[in-house]
Amino acid sequence: MQNVNDVEMYHLPMSDPAMGEDPWSFFEKAREQHPWLAKWDEYGYVIHEYAAIRELFQQEDVLRPPYADVVDQLGQQGTPWGRFTKDQMIALPVDEHRLLRDTFAAKFTPRFANQLRPMMRETIGNLLDQWAPRGAIDFEEFASHFPISVMFALVGAPQEGIELLRDDLEAVGLAHSYQLDLFPRIQEGVVRTEKFVEDIIAERRANPPDRSEENEDLLDLLIRVGDKGNISHQQLADLISFFFFAGYDTSKNVLTYTMYTLLEYPEIYQRCGEDYEYCKKVVEEALRWFNPGTVARYADSDFEFRGVHFPKDTMLFFPLSISGRDPKTYPDGQTFDPDRKIEPERRHIAFALGKHMCLGQYIARAQLQEAIHQIPQRIRHPKLAGEPGWRPFPGTWGIQGLPIEFTPGEARVEELEPAE
Repeated sequence: MQNVNDVEMYHLPMSDPAMGEDPWSFFEKAREQHPWLAKWDEYGYVIHEYAAIRELFQQEDVLRPPYADVVDQLGQQGTPWGRFTKDQMIALPVDEHRLLRDTFAAKFTPRFANQLRPMMRETIGNLLDQWAPRGAIDFEEFASHFPISVMFALVGAPQEGIELLRDDLEAVGLAHSYQLDLFPRIQEGVVRTEKFVEDIIAERRANPPDRSEENEDLLDLLIRVGDKGNISHQQLADLISFFFFAGYDTSKNVLTYTMYTLLEYPEIYQRCGEDYEYCKKVVEEALRWFNPGTVARYADSDFEFRGVHFPKDTMLFFPLSISGRDPKTYPDGQTFDPDRKIEPERRHIAFALGKHMCLGQYIARAQLQEAIHQIPQRIRHPKLAGEPGWRPFPGTWGIQGLPIEFTPGEARVEELEPAE
């Protein structure tokens, strides 16, 4: 058995802006030196093989979430972001985490996501009414309005708050790039988001709606459960803040990168506007093809994996963004093919695995399907109108600015009934 410190491996330049523009070329170099392991000098080790990521995600008994540890490692103790990160649902002890997750999960079902589709269709349609006639837009800016509008509807927040909060959510999403110079702006974003959340909770308590539990929104649910004594006010507020932080730029970045990809696949793009069911295949391929997330864990005890010894408190990174193009698992992974056949053991892990698997996955899938069905109807023959920018890797990675030109189109009148 070899200690991880003695393994010969590639040192990834994670702070280099070039990683944000093209991480895959760097991971090709990493695979040349070691089949599944690389080094991030400042913080720890990167697991870059799909099968290794999948195996390690199952070892929850030896790996712990990073949140309290990373706050200390980054020197962010006592800051707004540090407080929230240490106390959020994912970082809580097992019993508290299970209670809050089960409460949240009551709303985050496939059935509930399908019930939201009419609202999603109306939302993306209204946005396209505003943006599509322009003929030239920054698609990333356009895309940023969609998930936040859906989230605001889910908690009954006033839509005029979107512009107030959007830039703050954008800033907070950069926290896990671990670039210390960004944290003053991140702290501002956390403070304003938490103030916004406190205000909508206070408003709801002051003016509770007259509706049944069956028709309650997410905020109704959490207040009702909290008032039964199971969730404190701070936990309630943190859950809503977490909902905003986790659901904003992940969905926006996937939608933006999907559009960027489909510029090179005009036949697939056109078919999305014509074939609603086909969009489901495109969404799943898009989630394999690109993911904005890199999951971190710390070794909770010494452990061995594939003949390598990892000491307790070693930090590990799992770039979901890279796993979907691992050549061992996807020999033709550099081709975007919505019709590819995928065996269960090779399904993408865009939403992670295990007890920390993303609760919002069904809502995210529904949003993406509704968006990529309507967008090609209204944004026709799009082409790149300038070079895209890139967010830092890892962080919540993705495109930062996607200028396109296109021919405006009229939406088809179409009645779609979602499956229950």
